[in-house]
Amino acid sequence: MSASLIDEMMMRHALTLAERGLGHTWPNPAVGAVIWQMRGDQPVIVGRGYTQRGGRPHAETEALRMAGNAARGASMAVTLEPCAHHGKTPPCAEAIVKAGIKRVVSALEDPDPRVSGAGHRILRDAGISLITDVLKADAEQVNRGFLLRVREQRPFITLKLAQTSDGYAGADGKALMISCALSKQRVHLARASHDAIMIGVGTVISDDPDLTCRLPGMMHLSPLRVIIDTHLDTPPTARVIETASKVPTWLITADDASQEREAALMKDGVRVIRVMKDAHGHVDVKAAMAALAEIGITRIFSEGGPTLAEALVINGLVDSIEIITSPDALGRVGTVALRPALKSALFNPKQFEAAPSRMIGRDQVQHFERVR
Repeated sequence: MSASLIDEMMMRHALTLAERGLGHTWPNPAVGAVIWQMRGDQPVIVGRGYTQRGGRPHAETEALRMAGNAARGASMAVTLEPCAHHGKTPPCAEAIVKAGIKRVVSALEDPDPRVSGAGHRILRDAGISLITDVLKADAEQVNRGFLLRVREQRPFITLKLAQTSDGYAGADGKALMISCALSKQRVHLARASHDAIMIGVGTVISDDPDLTCRLPGMMHLSPLRVIIDTHLDTPPTARVIETASKVPTWLITADDASQEREAALMKDGVRVIRVMKDAHGHVDVKAAMAALAEIGITRIFSEGGPTLAEALVINGLVDSIEIITSPDALGRVGTVALRPALKSALFNPKQFEAAPSRMIGRDQVQHFERVR
């Protein structure tokens, strides 16, 4: 097996490790690392790791800890340039040098100004053989959220909408129970791989959702909850408020919203973030996403209704969209799921690329990716 094929094989393994951290490492990226020694012409893995919950420890130090003395003279594949700055822990690049790694395969240079090539320079200056840009596109895909936060000061947003076969998301002011059991399980799994679930206050008032990951054994992976609420109208009896001490809940409101209401929410353990209004008097969603990115949020799963969905798309903030369509019809006038601007964007090949639809249980799922 050639060295380049081994490098790619190990990098693919490192990328699968990195994915385990998605939704749990912010503000840090989700990184994977694999260390191996050659035994004849075969690679033998001696260490592996991925960024742990809360962003520490880093993938590289986890892999080095597992490898121990076997790291000396070994090769390492890492999905993002090792850090070069002193933070809560020493730089990973220095730890790699100290461990005696002789060769590093790196997928992607870190755009963070504190790193941005400095980690690679530390490795080169120490005489370590460095191969860069291995499976670069795949690594960018895994860490789209982190890269967008650094490069564009906004998080990566996945938008999920469910509709009946005749195109409705709700009726009589209430959301419909549209998706089948398998689709709902898939949604809960998606929640666990994002930093935050986001909805608008209208969804809170009409549906009073939990917004948690309720798959068996995965409740602890529930992300924080973000509510877009211009006037702080979220009821104090809402589930997201009553459980804010267990699952973090943030409300993004207008800069002139009630101070008294904010004080009451803070007593319930809710974090309130104030941003400017848009031209229509609502929370400016661009400013809201910039505020979340500044705090460190990298990946958002938006489960709000058609109003929030359309606002996000109009403002160019959505990167991935899933439309879940039930075979059942509402059979009367209801709340249209795909509003005109959203529908127009979805089927504009310059804005979104559609993947072939597939069936999840009895539901049809359509997936769209933003064109870059």
